[in-house]
Amino acid sequence: MEISGNSAFYAGLNAIQTGQNRVDQGSSQIASSAVERSADSQASADSVNRLRGVDRSQSSDLASSMVEMSMGKVQVELGVKVAKASDEVLGTLIDTYA
Repeated sequence: MEISGNSAFYAGLNAIQTGQNRVDQGSSQIASSAVERSADSQASADSVNRLRGVDRSQSSDLASSMVEMSMGKVQVELGVKVAKASDEVLGTLIDTYA
């Protein structure tokens, strides 16, 4: 008898990796936005007025980055559950046939 429970386990690991990539991407976007704002805060008064129009788009970018990070967190949590359930099922199968 061939046990193919590893496919679910690898699907869980893949979900974990994809979720981590989402969190990394979102956090990188937030960090780069913070660096840009820091550099912009040293600008002249004329530049400040020009940048006020940009702040709204940066706020939505930050919000979308936070959403991306939250989705990544949930994806990692679900991947862990899938991998854990696959491990438990495989353990049960081994115990049953041993």
